[in-house]
Formats: sequence, structure tokens, C-alpha cells
Amino acid sequence: MLLVIGVLLAAVGVLWTLQGLGVVGGSVMSGNTMWAVIGPIVLIAGLVVAFVGLRQRRPPS
Repeated sequence: MLLVIGVLLAAVGVLWTLQGLGVVGGSVMSGNTMWAVIGPIVLIAGLVVAFVGLRQRRPPS
């Protein structure tokens, strides 16, 4: 479950970063540099959560 949450967070982080940089338009967030800062933070948090979820899925060796 953590793996799925982490991947979703990472995807949202990428989207927010691209919107903040103005690459993806059509949103109130587009071109707002605050989202270009928040996005990578959410991306990193998502990757950490996904990594933890991946580690928990493996059987102990």
C-alpha cells in the first residue's frame, strides 16, 4: 500500500513542478513558482514512501 501511495505522491510532485515552471498550463497553479518549490519536495517525499513500501514487500533473507 505504501508503494502505491509513494508512486502517486511522486507523480503529483512531478505534475506540480511542471505546472509551477509553466510547462503544463490550464491551471491556477501554472506559472506560480511556489509550486515549482513544493513539487520537488512532494516528489522526494513520495520516493521515500515508495522506497519504504518496496522494502516492506520483500521477504526477509
